Amino acid sequence: MRQTILKLYKDLLRYGDNLKYTDKEYFRYRIRKNFKQNKHLIDQIEIDFQLQKGQKLLQNQRVL
Repeated sequence: MRQTILKLYKDLLRYGDNLKYTDKEYFRYRIRKNFKQNKHLIDQIEIDFQLQKGQKLLQNQRVL
């Protein structure tokens, strides 16, 4: 699970580097902020929800 989350984090940061019409620093800030906020989650359902949310963001190629 940890490796999956770290991969998602890195993939989101890489995706942010490729943005053209959005403030890249703000995008990176939001990604870091969201991951820090969810760092201490224990509930597996909530962890899965946040993981799916990040994966959908990459799939849909949308900004937060």
